[in-house]
Amino acid sequence: MQYVSTRGGMDPASFSDILLEGLAPDGGLVMPTEIPVIDQVTIESWRELSYPQLAREVIGRYWTEIPTKDLEQIVTAAYGDQFCSDHVVPRTQIGDNTWLLDLSQGPTLAFKDMAMQFLGEAIPYVLTERGETLNILGATSGDTGSAAEHAFAAKPNVAVFMLSPQGRMSAFQRAQMYSLTDQNIHNIVVDGVFDDCQHMVKQLNGDLPFKRANTLGTVNSINLGRLVAQCVYYFWGWLRASDEHPGSTEPIDVTVPSGNFGNIFSGQLARLMGLPIRRLVLATNENDVLNEFFRTGVYTPRSAQETVATSSPSMDISKASNLERLIYLVLGSDPIKLSGAFQALDEVGTLDLSRYQPRFAEEFGMVSGASTHADRLTAIRQTWEHAHVLIDPHTADGVTIAEQYRDDSVPMLVLETAKPEKFSDTVVEAIGQAPELSEDLQNMLEREQHIIEIRDNVDQLRDYIAEHAVR
Repeated sequence: MQYVSTRGGMDPASFSDILLEGLAPDGGLVMPTEIPVIDQVTIESWRELSYPQLAREVIGRYWTEIPTKDLEQIVTAAYGDQFCSDHVVPRTQIGDNTWLLDLSQGPTLAFKDMAMQFLGEAIPYVLTERGETLNILGATSGDTGSAAEHAFAAKPNVAVFMLSPQGRMSAFQRAQMYSLTDQNIHNIVVDGVFDDCQHMVKQLNGDLPFKRANTLGTVNSINLGRLVAQCVYYFWGWLRASDEHPGSTEPIDVTVPSGNFGNIFSGQLARLMGLPIRRLVLATNENDVLNEFFRTGVYTPRSAQETVATSSPSMDISKASNLERLIYLVLGSDPIKLSGAFQALDEVGTLDLSRYQPRFAEEFGMVSGASTHADRLTAIRQTWEHAHVLIDPHTADGVTIAEQYRDDSVPMLVLETAKPEKFSDTVVEAIGQAPELSEDLQNMLEREQHIIEIRDNVDQLRDYIAEHAVR
């Protein structure tokens, strides 16, 4: 299996190569030259596999050059005792024909652990094999940062430089990241919003001499390795939804709370691989650029000043990097058309693909909706009262939009994003009581926090990384 850039300026590379690179050297995003297709007989044969075994099968379709025994060791370590559930990803019914896919059983209580624990094993494996080092540069709106830092803390040959927006994350999210004391972890707090952080990451990844001199890589969702790992739980979710009818090929609908478009694009990959998904329902909050795009075909990213601070902060994103991958597919995987489209976007601030808009639902099965703070409070309260299940505000966005598209004849899975403990203030507002914290979590909130504060200034970031990069 070979990988190329959406913008056409990268020589074909292996999966091991793109694990370390993240962003393509021409500023595009990495895609496989061909998406592997799995027939239904093979998918059915996976029904009795454990989650690590299923991960081996799905990821192995993309990471074709690694010995099978090595991949098996990596996924066994990635999906082991650090997950609270024996099944890694349980399923919880919350309504008539509606289930949560519980993705927050990992060490940082968020779905990002599902991919990051894999990268935390896979990337050190590649570095050791090659005798190399890597400095991971990332931006987080909340959960990616803590998941990355907990996956790579104290790992050899790796340092993590994680940018986060000043005052835009919950107290719990800040504590998870900023209380770490490992020498290879650098929490850089930017005077700006997530999109400012992400822009600086892209600037440094686009500075090829600096990137090479400091061996920069990324584990944000622009890293295709993360999206491949996330494909696994879509297969797992369909298999569990059809467990009562083995041999069935009936489809499911999946609702995905979406910020940077990585999680739902993993579902698109799974769908294109042959998984029976009828609809992928994208749920946004008040920062509804993606909802506007899927309803109109016009993509108009908003400025930092126009990005609203909401009670589902991990989705406070107005420029979704991974949307480029879907647009690449919509444009027939043509890098010339893709480059022209994004050049136009850079020049005029909007991208009009309205002529393609009917294909979003017809060909790619993608529909969307947006919810508000009031909607989130209602969803949290009703899910608690009716199903005795407590959800976080991002999952509540998903539950709200799932209800708009629910069809009694097709099972609906809502991808859970995080534990409610991470967003206690909103939960209190919804149900009048806070989620109970374990002693370990309470101690974490009280630990000293360690950060480096910088302006929204790429040169200041460049100087810090040059001084502290692992060599």
